[in-house]
Amino acid sequence: MSSAEDPRRLAWAYLSRVAQGPHRALADYAEKAGPEETCAAVAGGELGDRLLVRSHIDTAAADLEVITSLGGRLVTPDDEEWPVWQLLSFDGAGMSDGADQCAPLALWVLGGTPLTELLERAVAIVGTRAASAYGEHVTAEIAGDLAIDGWTVISGAAFGIDAAAHRAALGVGARTMAVLACGVDRAYPSGHARLLQRIAGSGAVVSEYAPGTPPAKHRFLARNRVVAAFGSAVVVVEAGWRSGARNTAAWAHKLGRPVLAVPGPVTSASSKGCHRMIREGEARLVADAHDVVAEAGPVGAVGEGRPSMFRDIDALSENALLVYEALPASGTRSPRELSEQAAIPVEKVRSVLPLLELEGFVASDETGWYRVARA
Repeated sequence: MSSAEDPRRLAWAYLSRVAQGPHRALADYAEKAGPEETCAAVAGGELGDRLLVRSHIDTAAADLEVITSLGGRLVTPDDEEWPVWQLLSFDGAGMSDGADQCAPLALWVLGGTPLTELLERAVAIVGTRAASAYGEHVTAEIAGDLAIDGWTVISGAAFGIDAAAHRAALGVGARTMAVLACGVDRAYPSGHARLLQRIAGSGAVVSEYAPGTPPAKHRFLARNRVVAAFGSAVVVVEAGWRSGARNTAAWAHKLGRPVLAVPGPVTSASSKGCHRMIREGEARLVADAHDVVAEAGPVGAVGEGRPSMFRDIDALSENALLVYEALPASGTRSPRELSEQAAIPVEKVRSVLPLLELEGFVASDETGWYRVARA
């Protein structure tokens, strides 16, 4: 049976078209009663006038034919690739009963890789459309390094930071995902038609809106919640004082995702939003992909190549450090010689040396004590 002949899939497609975005009452009803009974409830006016006035718009079969002709599919809560864990946060304690405070009903997808696979390790990178050369450079560095490390880079396919993030992932042959505020059959912005084709080829182009749906301001704001939900963290590279990127960051807070911001020049208007989020504690400062993984990844996810800001000896007590520093780079010294060099009574030197030996900092032989080379 084709998708256009499956009654349950047709019902999901119908609800997606009628809802045109998030609708809490509709989503709750569909979860309890199933999509087919929910269609009847919509037509009967049980779920409010907003849905009733659109209930006659039944293009489900045509919409499914369009997505199939594009090589895409409709992904619903019935499917194995439905991103259950990412969307579960919408049922959390931070969500209100507002109409938009819910997960998508269904997702229209271009791209062959299952959503669950793409979102297993994913980070959202967002920012201003009016990106500076600095912003685009930093975005490319962070997104490229994350992509090489196997992370899916998620963004909204807009001009500026979004496009730089997608291109950086594509440039290293990795996967990226674009979440749209219109139907996936519409290239928006139109100048990114080729970019969206490349994104679908390596990862996915996703929307909760049925084919043919035009972009609109309220759809961009609704889209931002999906971007935030899909990422293990949201990275804001450049953002103005008021911006869509900050709206995405606000959604990340609601959904329990880490919000990370890249600082910019203090003279840059493009970075004022990032500086404000950092200053007011809304975001953690990050400078590179290692910082992002430290916040978004599991414990121990930061690679061994990460340079440490701390030395092993920084954990030593004051006396232990003085004794250790009194040892020569090569050769040995006796406890009395160390006492003189460190200006510490010899009995304290003798009490510190065994502790340094247990920690692997020093060792001794018949000539005295010496430093141990540490990796």
